[in-house]
Amino acid sequence: MLPSGAWGKRKPRGRRLGWVRSDARGTMWARQEGLHHPHPHTVVRCPSSSSSSVSCSGDSEEEDMGLLEVSVTDIKPPAPELGPMPDGLSPQQVVRRHILGSIVQSEGSYVESLKRVLQDYRNPLMEMEPKVLSARKCQAVFFRVKEILHCHSMFQIALSSRVAEWDATEKIGDLFVASFSKSMVLDVYSDYVNNFTNAMSIIKKACLTKPAFLEFLKRRQVCSPDRVTLYGLMVKPIQRFPQFILLLQDMLKNTPRGHPDRLSLQLALTELETLAEKLNEQKRLADQVAEIQQLTKSVSDRSSLNKLLTSGQRQLLLCETLTETVYGDRGQLIKSKERRVFLLNDMLVCANINFKGQLEISSLVPLGPKYVVKWNTALPQVQVVEVGQESGSYDKDNVLIQHAGAKKASAVGQAQNKVYFGPPRLFQELQDLQKDLAVVEQITFLISTLHGTYQNLNMTVAQDWCLALQRLMRVKEEEIHSANKCRLRLLLPGKPDKSGRPISFMVVFITPNPLSKISWVNRLHLAKIGLREENQPGWLCPDEDKKSKGPFWCPILACCIPAFSSRGLSLQLGALVHSPVSCPLLGFSAVSTSLPQGYLWVGGGQEGAGGQVEIFSLNRPSPRTVKSFPLAAPVLCMEYIPEPEEGENGDESRMAPDPSTTVHPTICLGLQDGSILVYGSVDTGTQCLATCRSPGLQPVLCLCHSPFHLFAGLQDGTLAAYPRTSGGVPWDLESPPVCLTVGTGPIRTLLSLEDAVWASCGPRVTVVDATSLQTQQSFEAHQDETVSVTHMVKAGSGVWMAFSSGSSIRLFHTETLEHLQEINIATRTTFLLPGQKHLCVTSLLICQGLLWVGTDQGVIVLLPVPRLEGIPKITGKGMVSLNGHCGPVAFLAVATSILAPDILRSDQEEAEGPQTEEDKLDGPAPEPTPTPASHVGRELTRKKGVLLQYRLRSTAHLPGPLLSVREPAPADASALEHSEEDGSIYEMADDPDVWVRSRPCTRDAHRKEICSVAIISGGQGYRNFGSAPPGGSGRPAPCGETDSALLIWQVPLTL
Repeated sequence: MLPSGAWGKRKPRGRRLGWVRSDARGTMWARQEGLHHPHPHTVVRCPSSSSSSVSCSGDSEEEDMGLLEVSVTDIKPPAPELGPMPDGLSPQQVVRRHILGSIVQSEGSYVESLKRVLQDYRNPLMEMEPKVLSARKCQAVFFRVKEILHCHSMFQIALSSRVAEWDATEKIGDLFVASFSKSMVLDVYSDYVNNFTNAMSIIKKACLTKPAFLEFLKRRQVCSPDRVTLYGLMVKPIQRFPQFILLLQDMLKNTPRGHPDRLSLQLALTELETLAEKLNEQKRLADQVAEIQQLTKSVSDRSSLNKLLTSGQRQLLLCETLTETVYGDRGQLIKSKERRVFLLNDMLVCANINFKGQLEISSLVPLGPKYVVKWNTALPQVQVVEVGQESGSYDKDNVLIQHAGAKKASAVGQAQNKVYFGPPRLFQELQDLQKDLAVVEQITFLISTLHGTYQNLNMTVAQDWCLALQRLMRVKEEEIHSANKCRLRLLLPGKPDKSGRPISFMVVFITPNPLSKISWVNRLHLAKIGLREENQPGWLCPDEDKKSKGPFWCPILACCIPAFSSRGLSLQLGALVHSPVSCPLLGFSAVSTSLPQGYLWVGGGQEGAGGQVEIFSLNRPSPRTVKSFPLAAPVLCMEYIPEPEEGENGDESRMAPDPSTTVHPTICLGLQDGSILVYGSVDTGTQCLATCRSPGLQPVLCLCHSPFHLFAGLQDGTLAAYPRTSGGVPWDLESPPVCLTVGTGPIRTLLSLEDAVWASCGPRVTVVDATSLQTQQSFEAHQDETVSVTHMVKAGSGVWMAFSSGSSIRLFHTETLEHLQEINIATRTTFLLPGQKHLCVTSLLICQGLLWVGTDQGVIVLLPVPRLEGIPKITGKGMVSLNGHCGPVAFLAVATSILAPDILRSDQEEAEGPQTEEDKLDGPAPEPTPTPASHVGRELTRKKGVLLQYRLRSTAHLPGPLLSVREPAPADASALEHSEEDGSIYEMADDPDVWVRSRPCTRDAHRKEICSVAIISGGQGYRNFGSAPPGGSGRPAPCGETDSALLIWQVPLTL
């Protein structure tokens, strides 16, 4: 176990670290880490002090980073092997042994791959005469491979020791912590990752210019047992830590609570996730620099674009190969070509791709294309135009639009002031179907007046026609929706015509998959918001120079709005919750650009007077108030309670639901006068479903819920628990609640975990079983008796706490209750608030790997924390927002909405996917019919038209004669209406212009949930901490310095 506060007080290690300094020291190091060195007589040499270090370009052959020059072949640890499985192991122990075997096998394979890089490629190239690759370039290509091998060879030695004693100890987590928490590991891997693009560039250039080198690579690949290329071997270090993380996650899932290895595994998972995140960020930055450099090469040195790209002020937000398509005036596809599109922080660049060189090397090393810039435009002038949404996107009377790639605008289009954007046939066919349906409905009415009875002309057949046409209309609407899924249409400014009239042109790109389309629309939208003055910059990293801007994934301030519509009253903020709504009809553009759908409930009031609730709608481009209502007392806390999941109510959820007792989402309010109010959150009707008074009319300071109870923390230290009911109101507020006395002071905050509720009273936190309501244990979170725990938030296996005084926050383990880390927030804000010694944390929030900290000075600090099941310890410096409040940050809340996974399904997947419920209800599955003798005849039938059938597969069972001029067909023949053709299956193969298919969509594009996230802070007024004076952020402040205000940050979609 770690000592209290160990993580917060660890001193950073220097860069010059070595695995071992001498033979004796080597054994000592191994023992310190709890390992045994299997080779006590191995002589390990340290590099001499005269050794010169190698730069990333490989100027010297010697590589010195304080690492040992160990001859790899000298260290030959015995292959780690698990002994025979003992008897009496639990199923979890058996699984853990298998996972350990996977770790051993995986590490052995990785070490062998690293040895192959050196022995099969580096060493022969260095010794080859005449040299096909100079020593300097050879060093640059294989930069830091030897050091990485040293790290993992030592880890493999330690792993052997652990495997040998596994059945006695069953511990592996502390080995990962000891091996991969060293700064040296990060340094070595960082150097390798940063140099990877450079190494591949050298290999590619050598392949193109030196046939002997290309022949060498081919020969080595053919001789290798698995035919893995040099690139395949060298990319493995980049993939190594994600593989470790997956294995440790499996190990942790099968490690029960209380196991001596559990905390170590959680810490190991944190170390590896942090390491992987840092390497990913460095790889992303290195790739960004390489892409911009490659783009810069394609621009003449004297052009304005070259100056912009080389200024160092450009960030590459997104870069992808898209297919540009050009359509004619009738919607027919004229041409399509792949383009490389670059989204920079303030401009959009489109380039042609030229692959030059021998294609035969593409299998050995990735080919880097050369670009030729086609156009570039400032970001504020770029508009995304969705199919069918052209009307409100721009001023049609003053803008003439041309297609990119078309020679001139259509004369018809000019005459009618109308332009076809992409395939217009979809809309025309939908209108035709609507007209046909109206005609068929008239025909149906006429058929109802027939006096005779006919097998194939009656009301049943006519109604089937109507159903089939309605089905075709639904299919057509889905096709229009599909046209949006992978089609990115951008309206760009062009040169004005002779009369000075502005001309815009439309560019249509096909994205590889729906996820890519969403990503482009979202990044374009946020990049535009990021150009506003208040976001230039919006965040600063507290480095020495105090000028480091936050990275591109920072939350972006979207708007600042008054919290209450009645400005005359000085209402104080109390709490805020988000009530989400699901809207499946949202288009891609709305999903990607809008705030999370739903409503914000903001509560507050005046001390000693009444309270107020304000409800904001987020279903519009900007939040707006939709309802406001007063209450008898100020609102102190709020809790959103979603619909109970299946199984939470026992067997009742399995029974047929009674509409009168269906439990909808609710919002609970706790007031200063002791009232607890329950409101329905389905709409803005704000119906109060139930109300009650707390025991002793004590003010309700905090609320939280578990599957079985609603908990209220009261002013006098009482925890009141209201049981869940099966009626329309989810909680039994009429009966007296179960009361637990937690302490003598107020219960300031509650936190609901999986099977327990944490309640804070003063400096102590009490853990209560969420089901039996029995007190499990209690622990002291702060040594000062006068300090209270005011905020608790959970992430992974830890809980962060803030206190009523002091600027520190503390991390505790959820299982052992151990204090793991302490962070002083004041050190992050000194450059914003010089001379400000006293700072207090007033709000906490954890969302998507970021810990938001609000302070009494209105400053908001952002700290990165791991997202996985490990310990959420803080390792980075974090960021400070330049946008904040004039007074204390009253609360931090999150609004989220999850995009329906169906919207990510490509049309190809939908065609291959399972039959929907609607399809099943439409009629019986078509029976397997014998193949007609005249298959060509059926093809001709398809070309002539669609057979209008819906439920009817045949009319033979209907009464009356068959109306036909032909003789009745023999019974065994397959009549036209007997074929499996159906209006529900609309053939589009004969009309390829309707839907242009792009590259095959990736299968896993819709596996992850796409989450739209916004963060809301509440406090007094708005303040910009940058160079502008308070409230002067380039725009007039929307509210006064003393008015309660909400700041809303939009977070980039997690894709």
